[in-house]
Amino acid sequence: MSERKFKRIILKLSGEALAGDQGFGINPQVVEPLAQEIASLSKESGIEIAIVVGGGNIWRGLSGSAKGMDRASADYMGMIATVMNAIALQDALENAGVATRVQTAIEMQEVAEPYIRRRAIRHLEKGRIVIFAAGTGNPYFSTDTTAALRAAEIEADAILMAKKFADGVYDSDPKTNPNAVKFDELTYMDVISKELKVMDATSTTLCKDNHIPIVVFSMDIPGNITRAAKGEAIGTIVK
Repeated sequence: MSERKFKRIILKLSGEALAGDQGFGINPQVVEPLAQEIASLSKESGIEIAIVVGGGNIWRGLSGSAKGMDRASADYMGMIATVMNAIALQDALENAGVATRVQTAIEMQEVAEPYIRRRAIRHLEKGRIVIFAAGTGNPYFSTDTTAALRAAEIEADAILMAKKFADGVYDSDPKTNPNAVKFDELTYMDVISKELKVMDATSTTLCKDNHIPIVVFSMDIPGNITRAAKGEAIGTIVK
């Protein structure tokens, strides 16, 4: 893969990434070094950073915590979980010395700004990190879809998918298949037709339609977020 250069990125973090080995909740020993790396990247490189964070460390949706619940109700609870993660991440980032704003798709003015596209772009231009929370504000859509939608809206150069326990995209699960093959580069149609677990089909199609590359890499190695944001050829790129 040739080296890539990004000016504005969306960093997609799973909720589980904030839990660490404990698997549930928010672990300060994980969040603080993560925030320090993101803050250093913002201050030193000038790359404009927006973040979309999931909520799986607090609420797992229909496959877990919400089994048997109405889908819309379960999804709204998941959106609220992402707000909790966003506020924790904002606090850690500001302690690391970088101005941060949380924007939510569900209005809750006491804790965050409502999502306004032009305001988000202005924050980024001023060097602030923007965290997009509460998904799209609608049930039936994942935080992957949020990342793709917000990336299109703010005209991001790429989506960086920081993964736990995975260093890219494979043709099968490397945990169960020792012969699994890692891809360095894929097309959007490869992801959709082969049903590879990068993003859901809606998100992948949105990225395809708006020509937004997706970089999938491991966040378990310190410095990888910085390497990916600076365009080093790590993980797998979908374009």
